[in-house]
Amino acid sequence: MADVQQNQESEIQEDGFAEETTEFETGTDLSAEVERLTAERDEMRDRFMRALADAENARKRGERDRKEAEQYGGAKFARDMLPVYDNLKRALDAATEEQRTTAAFEGVELTMRELLNIFSKHGIQRIAPEVGESFDPQLHQAMFEAPVPNVPGGGIIQVMAEGFILHDRLLRPAQVGVSSSPTAK
Repeated sequence: MADVQQNQESEIQEDGFAEETTEFETGTDLSAEVERLTAERDEMRDRFMRALADAENARKRGERDRKEAEQYGGAKFARDMLPVYDNLKRALDAATEEQRTTAAFEGVELTMRELLNIFSKHGIQRIAPEVGESFDPQLHQAMFEAPVPNVPGGGIIQVMAEGFILHDRLLRPAQVGVSSSPTAK
């Protein structure tokens, strides 16, 4: 008998665990045990589904953040390049007819063209409003307002600086002067 008991103990050690006696083996309340196990299973299933949904949401959020960083990651650099554009445009606009025939003017013109090509390549578009267009607060910034005869209120009367859009985000609004309604006397 001692050999049988020793043999059983060695089998238990080899398996790594001993058999437990449960309520099922003792014949006590089976339905309570089934209910407990069913509730535990349902709770585990719910926790698993929530963890799965969290993982899917994290994946989608990561993908959205990656796309946004790819598309708008250079926004700060692009914004920093806008004064370069403004200065080149001023240089081209200020040149006299005599200066327009020089190699220096041609170099500035080529630099401006290349800058615009790079802007276009990276999804940067100019907002170039014309005098007489309606003021759009989504794209324009009113720098001043003045009553102008024969011009309806809300019309652009002067463009001080062009604006820019990076894909669908505003980098800088176009800076404009706007006509106010003329005062009646």
